Amino acid sequence: MPTSAAAVSRAVQPGHLYVVATPIGNLQDFPPRAQQVLGEVDAICAEDTRNSAGLLAHFGIQRPLLALHEHNETAICAQLIARLRAGESLALISDAGTPLISDPGFALVRAAREAQLPVIAIPGPCAAIAALSIAGLPSDRFVFEGFLPAKPNARRERLQQLAAETRTLIVYESSHRIGDCVDDIVSVLGTERLVCLARELSKLYEQSHRASAAELKAWLAQDANRSRGEFVLVIAGAADAGVDTQQAEGERVLRLLLADGLSASTAARLAAQISGARKKAMYELALRLQPET
Repeated sequence: MPTSAAAVSRAVQPGHLYVVATPIGNLQDFPPRAQQVLGEVDAICAEDTRNSAGLLAHFGIQRPLLALHEHNETAICAQLIARLRAGESLALISDAGTPLISDPGFALVRAAREAQLPVIAIPGPCAAIAALSIAGLPSDRFVFEGFLPAKPNARRERLQQLAAETRTLIVYESSHRIGDCVDDIVSVLGTERLVCLARELSKLYEQSHRASAAELKAWLAQDANRSRGEFVLVIAGAADAGVDTQQAEGERVLRLLLADGLSASTAARLAAQISGARKKAMYELALRLQPET
């Protein structure tokens, strides 16, 4: 039997769970595919049905809403899995951004995977990735920490555990604790650790500022408005001890090669190959060391 055009154009399939990202501020960041999926599923699991109802109404989406939040998601998973097994399609959304990223939904996705049911990602906004993309800090390797502990002692203890982490750190913070959190970053990670603060991403009062931890603390204190809203902190990783070792070994080899009469460019190239240090750094060092040789 030929497949109808309507069936071909449908975005959802029976028995599938769709994890759908929603805007973190600007409603224009809601992709057409996400809107289509939400308009076609049998029901939508939402962190806060009242909040989601307003978003869906704005886009003319009228589907049944089911509350799924941190207090009930484990209890209702069996019911939702039964609905998926029966052939219903469900969507999972959070109040803003990508579900499960410091938001509920893990229990349902895990249960669906264990039941060998299809789980489909409908990608879209994510505050952590948005902040990382504008921070000007290394983005090839990073660690997402979500919200740090609310209590001061526990927060400082967690920062101490992360102090030697060489990957870029990403944390969320609220307006109630942003000042105390930055204070703790200064005291635990040091005054010179680079931090990019991004607040109210994609919203009317969006703002981002990158500075040393001490400078960021002073910047926040200059204007009370800077401590309002929702925050992402992107924190530079600790200096890599391995890089320092390579640099030291590179300098040792470079001095020997220069002493043998090699040119700065040749000595730098060989020192970099032998030690793993950066060639540019070796060449710049060679130019400074040449008068000594």
